[in-house]
Amino acid sequence: MAATRATLIRNPNYRSNGLKSYVHALKKWNIGPTVEGPYTMVAQVQQSGAQAIFKKFGKKVGGKAHVKGHMLAKKDATSGQTGDVPAEDVESNSLYLAEVSIGTPPQKMDLDFDTGSADLWVWSTKLPASTQSSTSSTGSKHNVFDSSKSSTWNATSSTWQISYGDGSTASGTVGTDTLHVGGIDVEGQAIELADTLSAQFQQGPGDGLLGLAFGSINTVQPQPVKTPVANMISQQDIKKGQELFTAWLGDTTENSFYTFGYIDQDATGGKTPTYTPIDNSQGFWMFDSTTASVNGKSVSLSGNKAIADTGTTLALVSDDLCKAVYAAIPGAKINNQQQGYVFPTTTDLSKLPKVEVAVGSTLFQINPEDLPFQDLGDGTTYGGIQSRGDNPFDILGDVFLRSVYAIFDQGGADDNSPRFGCVQRASNSTAGSTTGSSA
Repeated sequence: MAATRATLIRNPNYRSNGLKSYVHALKKWNIGPTVEGPYTMVAQVQQSGAQAIFKKFGKKVGGKAHVKGHMLAKKDATSGQTGDVPAEDVESNSLYLAEVSIGTPPQKMDLDFDTGSADLWVWSTKLPASTQSSTSSTGSKHNVFDSSKSSTWNATSSTWQISYGDGSTASGTVGTDTLHVGGIDVEGQAIELADTLSAQFQQGPGDGLLGLAFGSINTVQPQPVKTPVANMISQQDIKKGQELFTAWLGDTTENSFYTFGYIDQDATGGKTPTYTPIDNSQGFWMFDSTTASVNGKSVSLSGNKAIADTGTTLALVSDDLCKAVYAAIPGAKINNQQQGYVFPTTTDLSKLPKVEVAVGSTLFQINPEDLPFQDLGDGTTYGGIQSRGDNPFDILGDVFLRSVYAIFDQGGADDNSPRFGCVQRASNSTAGSTTGSSA
């Protein structure tokens, strides 16, 4: 048995872009925005003979099951007509990448670790030569996995496909090989080889994605495959009672890492993690989040749930909570061109509100340095907290996760059920308290 640590590479070419990050989330989660702006949901119609019918998208979209008959579209500012969302409108720059390797001998791949999906897919030599040689939005070349050069590769007849609400896709074939993550060798891991990639995927800086959600939403057909963490557990790569992984997402000055099979005691700072049960019926790390607080004033969110998603950059919450947060910032307003909340760039961090969201029965603060997301250059800053639109649950992405040490425990509760744990991290500013409190 061997626990391990995977160090993340913080993309040096990453530049915050609030609207692109928001559009990425809208597409990933098939969200209809409730804040007016350039993007909207429209019914997608396709012709079947002489009769127009609504098209229902693929059963799984980035890991999420959808039955909505609509898609995200961009409005023309002059004509008001709607059309496709261009790939360049969507964030394609991952902030964090993890170096892993696949096969024998190992082939290095930089992957995006994503707790909101459950596929492990990579760029491969099955892609057209023109795609393999293309550069990312940062100008760098991609690592491309060549299964023919691995002595431990075993092809299967399975296939996979993920797609977003606008129809952009990645798909291909599946085989098994040894996955090397830190000091762990996961044998017989299903590797999904891309033979098609839409423009949005091509522009990203990484070489694929490693999903850390639950295997029930894996898109491999005819049967879902085990995720890397599930295989680590079944192969006893991580010991019983430590069936978990953790995430420490740092800012520009900090090291960022994941651990598999152990909790980094230095990261907890001597604090005891606070846990809450997980509802994984939809395949996500979902938990109750029925209250929030802004400057100590409670915001009731009856029946609300949230997920922890490292694959989403912003924190997306209900419109009620958004209004409470930005009402507490003098000069904050909705910018319809940016389709989100902005506030004056001159706002001192010490003057920003103390914003806390519940993880189970405990409130955790989103530290003030993560409330400003992008300086728009017009005297305003795009906020790191934005509307979740018509999505039925909150999506707590990196803006939230940078404020906590997150523990994704797949079986550590007394009844062996999964749970999500948090330890509040200290703020890098002097503003606000950073101690978890009861909701």
